[in-house]
Amino acid sequence: MADPSFDIERAAQILRAGGLVAFPTETVYGLGADASSARAVRKIFAAKGRPLDHPVIVHIRGAQDLSQWASAVPAQAHTLIEQFWPGPLTLVLKRAPGVIDAVTGGQDTVGLRAPSHPVARQLLEAFADGIAAPSANRFGRISPTSAQHVREDLGDDVDLILDAGSCEVGIESTIVDLSSGRPVLLRPGHIGIESIQSVLGEAVLRRSAESPRASGTLAAHYAPQVRLRLAPQSDLQRIVEEESRNGLTAVLARAQRPAGCAAAVWRTVPDDPDAFAQALYAALRELDNAGCAVIIAEALPPTPQWEAVRDRLGRAAAGSGTSAGDTADDAT
Repeated sequence: MADPSFDIERAAQILRAGGLVAFPTETVYGLGADASSARAVRKIFAAKGRPLDHPVIVHIRGAQDLSQWASAVPAQAHTLIEQFWPGPLTLVLKRAPGVIDAVTGGQDTVGLRAPSHPVARQLLEAFADGIAAPSANRFGRISPTSAQHVREDLGDDVDLILDAGSCEVGIESTIVDLSSGRPVLLRPGHIGIESIQSVLGEAVLRRSAESPRASGTLAAHYAPQVRLRLAPQSDLQRIVEEESRNGLTAVLARAQRPAGCAAAVWRTVPDDPDAFAQALYAALRELDNAGCAVIIAEALPPTPQWEAVRDRLGRAAAGSGTSAGDTADDAT
């Protein structure tokens, strides 16, 4: 792992010049550009192969930067910021005058978050402005949780990668919309809906057709190139046997590999929601490169603790086996 401390000022200079910097957050690695420059932000879309009408999250230092980006900050936002910032929570608020359409996808809202990763915070302090940063990978594919993942996906399309090892959380931030008066969960994440409701003291609604477009909310995303199939734990071995008749199979499961299993590759991940999330994308990338025809992933329990990783696996299955970016969206 490279020491990123000596590259922070260089990274800030690249951002000021309109370039792209990949940097670690606690969730996944982001592909950053100056959020005030339409030309710079369009480079993100070009590098990722991302449709131009998708909003990107703006990373800021904290509450002191809100007025530059949001025209209205309700009391609910201040409550959540006090509890969860810096951290893996994105708030969708009414955009301030001057916020560019390239960031918002033409909507009247903007997604904001203050990351907690020390390298991300150093970069924000050095740059002293907002950084637009979706995940640092090809549009629609598995999100990167290490600098090596970024190199594999983007190569020379990024001017600098700040390498700080693996991301601690491993899945993208929770997104809560506060632009309409009632809190709405747009994307589940490490901070669960029950925690948000407890802090706010009110119910949090679920995303609807009227909700703003937000990163990571389309049906297909986080997808391997190989077909991904979900299987209930009780049917896992049967489905492995069935799929193995047609080609090599890879398995992602919480249980250890049983004796006599027909799978060519078996990857065990921790039986804990947070540890599972941290390991998920690296495991999917490993299996995607294993030379198998299909990845069979164990379906996860239908409980609130597993909602975020269950969401990611479901979207990954929906988008797997397709051309990159066909129907997906992404963010940190």
